[in-house]
Amino acid sequence: MEYLYTILMLMALSVILAASFNFVIGYGGLISIAHPVFYAIGAYVSALLARDAGVPVALAIPLGAVAALLASLLVAVPALRISGDYLLIASIGFQLGVLEAIKNMTWTGGAGGLTDIPALFGRSTGHAVYVALAIVLAAGSVLLLRGITRSAYGRAMSALRDDELAFAALGRNAMMIKLGVFALGAGLAGLAGGLYAHYFRFLAPDQFDILQSAALLTIVVVGGMRTVWGPVVGAVVLQALPQAITFLDLPPSVLGPLQGILFTGLVLVFMFVRPAGLIAAGDLWRGAAVPDATAGGDGAGRA
Repeated sequence: MEYLYTILMLMALSVILAASFNFVIGYGGLISIAHPVFYAIGAYVSALLARDAGVPVALAIPLGAVAALLASLLVAVPALRISGDYLLIASIGFQLGVLEAIKNMTWTGGAGGLTDIPALFGRSTGHAVYVALAIVLAAGSVLLLRGITRSAYGRAMSALRDDELAFAALGRNAMMIKLGVFALGAGLAGLAGGLYAHYFRFLAPDQFDILQSAALLTIVVVGGMRTVWGPVVGAVVLQALPQAITFLDLPPSVLGPLQGILFTGLVLVFMFVRPAGLIAAGDLWRGAAVPDATAGGDGAGRA
């Protein structure tokens, strides 16, 4: 039963990560693949606050999310003022720099990992309540992002993504919208990191490296970029596939590379065969269908 709880927990965390990453790269059009570094910041800040500073776990998790949100501004503010392409470079450099810092600091556990992380619930409660909490937070994150993308703010995001110059010409503050999108996505990633830290109670820098970025990109591309439910479907499917591979009883030296090939291969296949993903994105600007004015009838469809 614990194995099932672990799979469900990983699916819930993947939903939060994929939905927030899709919010940044899909709806916001911000080119960044370093989303896992904010996942790591949320995890490490929450774990260290709870373990070393005595902060209650229920408070440490949201504080980890806030730390990830603030860290995202350190990357986005200078990068977004120049060009969107610089955000990609800055985010990758930030990810590599943070992970190297974690590996070389004793108070983070170094390359060996951080241990003795407090759990949110005691042993008597079991994993079921924690997994249920993660699922509720994942559903809440998806519904929150769904509400934002379907609001006036979401339409402004889409207009900015499609034509930034025209958007700025209308007098709208493009920079503030970009920062808001990037910060919210990073904050949700930090929330997932805090949940991860206090469930598995062990953190290592290798869990947040560039392979995690590739996995997230695969989930979004396969599920369907710029859709609400695409990342959810992609997260569930691509968390189930690696677990199915483990039943092949392959040696670890083969299993690890095979999972990496699976993720990158799926991205290439979907880019050529079905670029829209499993769930295709609709047209935000499409209104109700207008009847053909040339068609016969009583002329009700004519302007």
